[in-house]
Amino acid sequence: MANLPNEPEFQQAYHELASTLENSTLFEKHPEYRKALKVVSIPERIIQFRVTWEDDKGEVQVNNAFRVQFNSALGPYKGGLRLHPTVNLSVLKFLGFEQIFKNALTGLNMGGGKGGSDFDPKGKSDSEIRRFCCSFMRELHKHIGAETDVPAGDIGVTGREVGYMFGAYRALTNKWEGVLTGKGGTWGGSLIRPEATGYGCVYYVEHMIQYASGGKESFKGKRVAISGSGNVAQYAALKVIELGGTVVSLSDSKGALIATDEAGITPDLVNHIADLKVRRKQLTELSESAEYKNKFNYLAGERPWVHCGKVDVALPSATQNEVSGDEAKALIEAGCKFIAEGSNMGCTQEAIDVFEAHRREKQSGAIWYAPGKAANAGGVAVSGLEMAQNSQRLSWTSEEVDQKLKDIMKNCFTNCLETAKSYVPAAEGEFPSLVAGANIAGFSKTAAAMHDQGDWW
Repeated sequence: MANLPNEPEFQQAYHELASTLENSTLFEKHPEYRKALKVVSIPERIIQFRVTWEDDKGEVQVNNAFRVQFNSALGPYKGGLRLHPTVNLSVLKFLGFEQIFKNALTGLNMGGGKGGSDFDPKGKSDSEIRRFCCSFMRELHKHIGAETDVPAGDIGVTGREVGYMFGAYRALTNKWEGVLTGKGGTWGGSLIRPEATGYGCVYYVEHMIQYASGGKESFKGKRVAISGSGNVAQYAALKVIELGGTVVSLSDSKGALIATDEAGITPDLVNHIADLKVRRKQLTELSESAEYKNKFNYLAGERPWVHCGKVDVALPSATQNEVSGDEAKALIEAGCKFIAEGSNMGCTQEAIDVFEAHRREKQSGAIWYAPGKAANAGGVAVSGLEMAQNSQRLSWTSEEVDQKLKDIMKNCFTNCLETAKSYVPAAEGEFPSLVAGANIAGFSKTAAAMHDQGDWW
């Protein structure tokens, strides 16, 4: 692929995939798939547009907005909308590219896409956010639909924003259809959707732990470091606690909370943090809380990885590139055995290289790394289940959705595991490479569908 110096995030995502394909036997067994890699790495379509909206002072504001419709071989484009000042085409192409293979791993009929704007919801009133969302949808509605492209939420897009966008879409098109996922529970949303990414990540790691221990261990008694404090981190933390683990950290863009109490971060504290985040407040506010401030250390400007002491499991669940090579080494020294990305591309390539080298050198005593395209696929999986419910005009119970999520994550883990065994030679007693397994399984499924449909030949 041609060098794209102005798209570093996308370049990183592409090379992470391509390098694992090259280092496997995939191209030996299927040399024609090299053509597929060239084709799949270029989006089918990119829509770029402006969004003009009126602030509370009556003044006009303008933002850049995009929708990257990357690949539709397996189904309608599916992927979130991100509202954050860091949004640019490189970030959205990286996210959309990852989404292709993540969606393939769910086993559901969904293609890959991503979109958003450099609009920052923080510090904006509800009225300003509503006006932005309506203006955003005035252009986006022309390019999406239940059988074409089904966006969801992402950073900066909660149920509130989805509601405003869905209302604008309905008014502009005169259609009620399952065009956005993450909707409200009384108007087409799915139960377990808010929890799905965090829960799914924990379910995936649960299978890693069971496989590595021969079924003898679980999350019970494990110390778990988590970054982030948004939707994914909150529900991952609650599920870890439910399964008997101890959560020792959370974080946000301003700093990290490190638990000082043996009980770790409690459900009450997680719920308090969730309330802060709904009000778009920072974790710094907790340092002023009489109820909680003695239960943790707040480290301004820090990520949690080198500050947690002994750690068994690490779940980066904030944003991309949040674990560096040095932090990867620190996690290994802290005793970490399992790391799985609740965020997209949460680890730098240097960190992945550290984890994979340790896996090969130490074999069964090594750290075992799971990439986001597998470990955090639970969110989009339940979005796919929401699409299915909308198509049938049904609403499943939380128990039904949760069981389907568990089944999807189990199948995803097994697919990654068995694919790695088939295409990546491993030494006796060595854990299979889950990053290679995820990349090969997701890519192969997509490439085969593209070939059948004449996208490459």
